[in-house]
Amino acid sequence: MDEKSIIYVISDSIGETADQVTRAAAAQYGGTVGEIRRIPYVSEKQTIKEIVYEAKQHNSIIVYTMVIPELKEYLEKEAKEQGVVFVDVMGPVIDAISHITKSKPTYTPGIIRQLDEEYFRKVEAIEFAVKYDDGKDPRGIKKADIVILGVSRTSKTPLSMYLANKNLKVANIPLVPEVEPPKEIFEIPSKRIFGLTSSPNKLNVIRQERLKALGLSFEANYANMDRILQELDYAEKIMKKIGCPIIDVTHKAIEETASIILRIMKEEN
Repeated sequence: MDEKSIIYVISDSIGETADQVTRAAAAQYGGTVGEIRRIPYVSEKQTIKEIVYEAKQHNSIIVYTMVIPELKEYLEKEAKEQGVVFVDVMGPVIDAISHITKSKPTYTPGIIRQLDEEYFRKVEAIEFAVKYDDGKDPRGIKKADIVILGVSRTSKTPLSMYLANKNLKVANIPLVPEVEPPKEIFEIPSKRIFGLTSSPNKLNVIRQERLKALGLSFEANYANMDRILQELDYAEKIMKKIGCPIIDVTHKAIEETASIILRIMKEEN
């Protein structure tokens, strides 16, 4: 290439991978590469034809990540005909993976970026669930995709974390007779709220186990049957006042409860 030449980086997605590889390689030449031109989201053969022609005029090279077979083949054909050097950044790796896995790629442009975005949405949802767990901050109620209500030990926290892994922002609120529920639960659409309930006997057993783990007496009010009945009655009144779905989690795994919530949300939308 001539001094201060142009390198064309083209992609049927954003082209970030090819751009980074090209810049890393160009850095080895002490600034003799004048410009790296990234052309993202190439989806038409005419665009490819124009880029190849321009690259030829500058005695340049083309570095590319094209996963759509038709566009990739067209680019290589045009470059060969015009005598333009081209470098396929991902092709050899994709071919090698296909060889060892005996499977075909999806040919989805930008899939790594989609996966990255998915990952960060999940992290954000998990952080949200932790921040607004167990009624720590009622301000999270209006920001949440889902608000879960229930008395202690109805699996509000593990359910919140499970749904967070589905990229949903969840706040959960404990309902206690002596504590006024946050006013925010009456200010958002009831379709975003889900109440959890359970049988008194199961709650009694779970709470006794909790007390045992903490080294406390089973006679504590927390595991008293009358107290449990009082809490369940109070919680049911709040949930009915809101008009939200009430799910009995007595014999349900977290996954089952989450599935019910997701199905109801889908039906509402």
